[in-house]
Amino acid sequence: MKPAILLLLLATVLPSIPAQVLATVLPSAPAQAPDWKPVEKIDSYAISGQTAPELYASIGEKGPLIGKDVVGNKVRVIAHTNFKLTWTRDYRPEGGACILKSARPKLIITYTLPKPAGPLPPALQKRWDVFAAGVAAHEKVHGKQIVDMVQKIEALSVGFTVASDPDCKKIRTELTNRLSELSQAQRQASRDFDRVEFSPGGNFQRLVLAFVNGD
Repeated sequence: MKPAILLLLLATVLPSIPAQVLATVLPSAPAQAPDWKPVEKIDSYAISGQTAPELYASIGEKGPLIGKDVVGNKVRVIAHTNFKLTWTRDYRPEGGACILKSARPKLIITYTLPKPAGPLPPALQKRWDVFAAGVAAHEKVHGKQIVDMVQKIEALSVGFTVASDPDCKKIRTELTNRLSELSQAQRQASRDFDRVEFSPGGNFQRLVLAFVNGD
């Protein structure tokens, strides 16, 4: 039983002030499966500055480069969420058919977030703490969407059956096609969420403006 692997990046784009970007509606996540839990990690990148505008400008200079915009230029982001998903699947032939008896996921979610390289003045530290918590909360939504997708994949997979497949070959292709739909739905949900968050007056735009302007 060889584990299958899926990698994906979800990015929080760096808005200008005011921002005009993208967002999503968070689907309610079903209760997490009791026999597995995602591993969540945080990677940080260093930024510098002694004022809010300086810190935000440093994010613009040092934020991760993820993907490309509509004209092909690389896009620098404030933060991003990626994941590595592997599966251990047990395919069994039964009566000429093939049944997927079990599918156990191993999910690692990594959040990449900005972090000041040195100490900040007390007042600025308070503002930064609010901003950083808001950024982390936004990325956590992406993480929840990923977990929701994996739970849906698990529910669809266990017991999945393909007739006339004694060698358990056709089932793999058919399963991949079904799971692709769930993956695409998760990506669309992520894009929709960002569209709402970064729209004029959206939560993330207000978070950035409050941090930079001290509102």
